[in-house]
Amino acid sequence: MMSFDLVLFGGTGDLTWRKLMPALFQAHRHGKLPPGGRILAVARDERSDDAYRAFIQERFSEVEASKRPSDDEFAQFAALLHYRRMDLSQPDHYAGLRRWVEDSRSDGPADTVVMYLATSPYLFPVICEQLGAAGLNGPRVRVVLEKPLGHDLASAQDINRVVKSVFQEQQAFRIDHYLGKPAVQNLMALRFGNALFEPLWRRESIANIQITLAEGLGVGTRGDYYDKTGALRDMVQNHALQLLTMIAMEPPSTNDADAIRDEKLKVLKSLRPFSSEAVARDVVRGQYRAGTVNGQAVPGYLEEVKVPPGSHCETFVALRTEVQNWRWAGVPFYLRTGKRLAARDAQIVVNFREVPHPIFPGSSGLSRANKLVIKLQPEDGLELHLLAAKGGGSNETLSPVSLDLDFDKAFPTERVGAYERLLLDAIAGRLNLFVRSDEQEQAWRWVEPVLHAWAQDSVGPRPYAAGSWGPPAASALVARDGHAWAEEQ
Repeated sequence: MMSFDLVLFGGTGDLTWRKLMPALFQAHRHGKLPPGGRILAVARDERSDDAYRAFIQERFSEVEASKRPSDDEFAQFAALLHYRRMDLSQPDHYAGLRRWVEDSRSDGPADTVVMYLATSPYLFPVICEQLGAAGLNGPRVRVVLEKPLGHDLASAQDINRVVKSVFQEQQAFRIDHYLGKPAVQNLMALRFGNALFEPLWRRESIANIQITLAEGLGVGTRGDYYDKTGALRDMVQNHALQLLTMIAMEPPSTNDADAIRDEKLKVLKSLRPFSSEAVARDVVRGQYRAGTVNGQAVPGYLEEVKVPPGSHCETFVALRTEVQNWRWAGVPFYLRTGKRLAARDAQIVVNFREVPHPIFPGSSGLSRANKLVIKLQPEDGLELHLLAAKGGGSNETLSPVSLDLDFDKAFPTERVGAYERLLLDAIAGRLNLFVRSDEQEQAWRWVEPVLHAWAQDSVGPRPYAAGSWGPPAASALVARDGHAWAEEQ
């Protein structure tokens, strides 16, 4: 069986102990980690292996109760954990890392070495350059790059330029954790593993498609980070656009990673570009004010910790776009994301067209109830909404009904989480769920006109109350086409 070394740069950071370590533990608990594996955390401070293991065990008390290890389970998992102090700018520290990778195993070097960069993106170039200088870029080495990959197109290109100078494209795993969600995988299965929907998956049958990535939480203590990022960079450029490509892509010729990513890139290139007039017409940005969430009063964005006074950072974005090709011409795609919204809810809604001629009494307009809802969180599943007759009678009226597929009930065994799946894929070398550099740069190319237009706008984002669904202008954006967001239907 394959042996591996997984090196976590940023080994004491929030991402590592909140997401990566719990995911690695779940993979260990499920027996999915290949045997002969080691996990090495690197960070700036000095500590022993045992001290680091104690640090992780303490942090595990903060994760979801069902995912916490027992003492025996943690002892087994802790045997995989190691720690090394590194100054990421010092070449001799990378030479020491190479010695650890090459010489510290009694059975010889691992078959696969995964370098996971769970650091700020500005460190990606220096880490990659130093890995290359130390000879830690051979064919068995893979590098995982966390989002956000840059702040704009130029910075993303700079990072990719350095990465490509050190690693081959097939060694670079640009991670978007939404692609690891089980419901997203079932979106691929729904479209390309079944004959039912493909004849309908086009402009003749679909009225509009809505993608919502809503969060109930605010920025918390991350105000300084978030204020430099905003909702467009944080959620639209990556997560929302990746979901759009998977909804709109043509069937790939195979399940090969590049066949899939080629089709996703075609969608990104087909998105209608934004002019300054289109930004004003088709994009709504908002910023939450004080309000009530789950019965509790919460502050507005400008009152959050570390948020600068008078900030114009957007915490909400809604936009309208189209995919300009034969399959989708004229079908609006609505994307929406925000913080401090009415609920934590991530879903894709495919709204089908009305029947061409209603024959049932009072059914005109009701056929808008024909929709497919792909639920991503907090639970994941599928809902198919239809119309049905309640009973007998020649003048029968129709009522909405739904077929609800709960994946947790359909697949009662514990399912693999997003980060768990992606970590296992990185170790195994499977690129299907990772973003290629040209995809990522094209996504930046598409959102940049929006960023440039906002930079010239002195008015700033529209206010919305915490606990609402965003500014009223977001509803007007959809209503202009005669449609409505899912919660307004």
